[in-house]
Amino acid sequence: MKFTGNNVLVTGASRGIGAEIAKGLAAMGLKVWVNFRSGEVEANAVKAAIEAEGGKAEVIGFDVSDEDAFVAAMKSIVAADGELAYLVNNAGITKDGLAMRMKSAQFMDVIEANLKSTFIGCRESLKVMRKKRFGSVVNIASIVGETGNAGQTNYAASKGGTIAMTKSFAIEAATSGIRYNTITPGFIATEMTNVLKDEVKDAFTAKIPMARFGNPSEVADAVAFLLSDHSSYITGETLKVNGGMFM
Repeated sequence: MKFTGNNVLVTGASRGIGAEIAKGLAAMGLKVWVNFRSGEVEANAVKAAIEAEGGKAEVIGFDVSDEDAFVAAMKSIVAADGELAYLVNNAGITKDGLAMRMKSAQFMDVIEANLKSTFIGCRESLKVMRKKRFGSVVNIASIVGETGNAGQTNYAASKGGTIAMTKSFAIEAATSGIRYNTITPGFIATEMTNVLKDEVKDAFTAKIPMARFGNPSEVADAVAFLLSDHSSYITGETLKVNGGMFM
């Protein structure tokens, strides 16, 4: 992949899909800022793995739903590197439950952690990137934001909102040379899905035309494409990485 910029911030990069995105982008030559909220040990392990392969990485801890902390982190990255060329808003949480029993706090906690944090990242990246009139942002949403899902009203709302919000940022930022796109992963083999019972996995797999869960690296490759110069005329798009489960 060809990249004009030199560095990238990946939120929620201490494990799972985020860690794979961080490692993949580092392997392609970008300096990666590995964000974590509570998994400092895991984040440092990601950094060590990147450096072991000859890549560049720094660990930066902050809660993405804390606006002041997010803004401060952006400033520290620019102070260190002179730019923030790329951003991957990946951090997020789930607090599942049937809608009729879901408390407002349970709903808003997920909105704050997933949608509000992505808004802050998109807004602050626009401020930073427009100074050089260059940049690319990828927001990690979910197939659930496109289809809905029982027991995930809050999560679906946060991810559906991310898809719509990304399009608005793409429109506002286009003349400044900054692109905003979304990726909606389907069922990906991570720590979260590995704990599912075999019968549950089989039920989900039966709904996937490619008849398997995706690999985190397949999401990471899609992220790299949307950040890179190879997608220079793509903005406001939603790229589905779901094995054909939702088309």
